[in-house]
Amino acid sequence: MSAGAFLHQKTSELKHRVRVWDLPTRLFHWLLAAAIIGMFATAYLGALDWHMRLGCAVLVLLLFRLVWGLVGGHWSRFANFAPSPRRIWRALRGQARDTEAGLGHTLLGALSVWAMLLVLLAQVISGLMSDDDIAYAGPWARHFPETFTAWMSDYHADIGQWLLLGLVLVHVGAILFYLLVRGDNLISPMVHGDKLPTLTSSPCPPSRDDLLSRVLALVLLLACAVLTWWLTGFAA
Repeated sequence: MSAGAFLHQKTSELKHRVRVWDLPTRLFHWLLAAAIIGMFATAYLGALDWHMRLGCAVLVLLLFRLVWGLVGGHWSRFANFAPSPRRIWRALRGQARDTEAGLGHTLLGALSVWAMLLVLLAQVISGLMSDDDIAYAGPWARHFPETFTAWMSDYHADIGQWLLLGLVLVHVGAILFYLLVRGDNLISPMVHGDKLPTLTSSPCPPSRDDLLSRVLALVLLLACAVLTWWLTGFAA
């Protein structure tokens, strides 16, 4: 390919690129990944105070994502990647929606996101309710019977962490599969936010990602942090 043709191709790609992941969604993704790594590390190192702090940080991020899934950018909204029965049926028949044009979450990706959010939420809540009678008692543990907090402790340490680890490994494996087998880099769009549609003739609405939406995201994040402080500190 000549230099002129290469430049023309790159210019065309830039022209048709669509903002898929807004900045708040991208920051949520990477902060959550860092917090999960930190939680596993502090759990195995026995740094339980930091483990609980990171768990509270994850709760802040989850609360933010739940709200941002309602008011965030187009491709970050739950309504646009909800695994509805109709969408599942169309995917099983090989009739994916053309309007998606390779943007946003695939059906399997959507199911993975929902599973990750639910398992993380269960892991955080079980941690807040755990009491091992030795080194750790969650801020909510004193509000529940001892048998219940013991069950929460068992779930948190023996079930939840392995479910979470399994989902993380599946997530990483899927990224590698798309990169090495299908030649689709899923990491880059989560860094710069843009993606090239596979069908440029299809309508591909971009996610809103302007200053106003970012300020809104910051306000929501701070509100979620205050709510988490109240739930885990003042209200405990």
